[in-house]
Amino acid sequence: QVQLVESGGGLVQPGGSLRLSCAASGATFYAVGWFRQAPGKEREGVGCISSDKITKYVDSVKGRFTLSRDNAKNTIDLQMNSLNPEDTAVYYCASGYYTDSQRCAVVEADYNYWGQGTQVTVSS
Repeated sequence: QVQLVESGGGLVQPGGSLRLSCAASGATFYAVGWFRQAPGKEREGVGCISSDKITKYVDSVKGRFTLSRDNAKNTIDLQMNSLNPEDTAVYYCASGYYTDSQRCAVVEADYNYWGQGTQVTVSS
């Protein structure tokens, strides 16, 4: 059974940085995606990292967000830089299995297991 727990959210000023972490027990061979949901909006994708550490990002976060994972520790980190108020949301990590260990997609339907979310607020 895969279990996911996010941490690291909080309040940050515009232009600042935060590092979110996802503790993913039982997910060593799974891809992990990050998604976010802003108040009053649909949940949207942020990026994903395959079990072989291949990463993908949506355009709005490219160059600002970086995914990494430590398979020995079963942790997946999302480093977020140059944050702006539009990044305010609840951030979720999710895991899903791909037969190709280099593949992942930022598509909610591909992910079976979800964490509870962590709040990120970007405000001065």
